[in-house]
Amino acid sequence: MGETVNLLDDKAIGRAVTRIAHEIIERNKGIDNCILVGIKTRGVDLAGRLADKIEAIEGAAIDMGELDITLYRDDIGKTKQMDAPLVQQIDIDQDLTGRKVILIDDVLYTGRTVRAAMDALMDTGRPASIQLAVLVDRGHRELPIRPDYVGKNIPTSKDERVTVLLKETDGTDSVTLEKR
Repeated sequence: MGETVNLLDDKAIGRAVTRIAHEIIERNKGIDNCILVGIKTRGVDLAGRLADKIEAIEGAAIDMGELDITLYRDDIGKTKQMDAPLVQQIDIDQDLTGRKVILIDDVLYTGRTVRAAMDALMDTGRPASIQLAVLVDRGHRELPIRPDYVGKNIPTSKDERVTVLLKETDGTDSVTLEKR
């Protein structure tokens, strides 16, 4: 293991979430017809935080759902079994057809997770639009995917690792960069 640098603490993550919530409201002229869909696992945690912030700002709740993209990944069967995520379900109670879907994830890297999430969304309905919000954009895209909302742009090299820890899953809030 190499050197680990702390990039964001709990306060910085909180500020990023607040900023993204305001940007979502502004871009969509409110929250009518919008739904936040978190990509499991930490994307769901972030979607919950965004939903809370949006409700505090707008005075109304925004719909929310959860998405597991495991079966939509293009590397299924190509990774070591212990690295493969657990197969879970799509938990979206509302019809997505004609809705503005805001996909939420913790880190955007190659774009393959987001591509898989869009495939899964299209299998559940036909959204009017799909927007993307990420806490960290680290670059190195392999697909033509760009986030609409970014908490922090962190230029990295391919041999570095960005780790997001959130209280809901990990007991603490932080974003670190590990140089290998």
